[in-house]
Amino acid sequence: MARGHSAAPTFGFPRPGRALGAVLLGLFAIWLVFAIGLNWGGASEATFTALCGNTSLILQGEVWRLFTAPLLHIPSGTVWHIAAVLLMLYFFGTQLERDWGPKRFLKFLGGAAIFGYVVQMLVELALPATIGQKLVHPFWFGAEPAVSAVSVAWALTFRGRTVNLMFVIPVTATGLLVFVVLLQVMYVIANVEVPEGHIAPFGGMLAGWLFGSGSPSPLRRAWLKLRLFQLDAEARREADARKKRVAKSGLQVLEGGRSRDSDDDEKKPPGGWLN
Repeated sequence: MARGHSAAPTFGFPRPGRALGAVLLGLFAIWLVFAIGLNWGGASEATFTALCGNTSLILQGEVWRLFTAPLLHIPSGTVWHIAAVLLMLYFFGTQLERDWGPKRFLKFLGGAAIFGYVVQMLVELALPATIGQKLVHPFWFGAEPAVSAVSVAWALTFRGRTVNLMFVIPVTATGLLVFVVLLQVMYVIANVEVPEGHIAPFGGMLAGWLFGSGSPSPLRRAWLKLRLFQLDAEARREADARKKRVAKSGLQVLEGGRSRDSDDDEKKPPGGWLN
């Protein structure tokens, strides 16, 4: 799917790794269970909303909502919500998993989804209630924060490459980055109702940069610099403590051997030789 600028377009299906395959299958299975249960099985909507995110309820102790919300997608009236998530993860996650390995890729997906919603919760709490209600629904859900993170991570990791989006539209890494940001800004301006809320996707973009932009990531590089600074500080403290212990002990370092004056005296001829 991804290629250099000079390569001819390719229309093959990239094969996802086991980790991404399991994520795609799991998300689809969860959507299918709720779609059948709510639309044809007579299940109560309360079963669905019990797993959706809600800022006030999470702060009251229902912390599981923060982890289950990214797994849910609109079960009735449309299939585009789940379809768009699966397609975007498929197109941009395949190469990231191949490049990073399944372990880092899964940590990235889960961390980005939770990070995006945590950012949304913090922003919602900081904003006036009238504005917060427009930007964030009472119950929010969906994997869009993870999708935004994957898109940004792909664009920043594979700079200069092009991908055939939906097998037809060639998109460069820079073009993808502009498209993802501009689309979310347009959603906010038009006040389009999105189940994830308007802030979480931007939190996902931030996560894509922090956790997925390069190897090591900016967050990892910052941690390594901080750790190096701490080690240097510890070494300096140990050196200062060692000097203080030596000073308190009263010990002194004495130079060994004879002094230079005694050596010069030996080199001078005896006074009797001059007579």
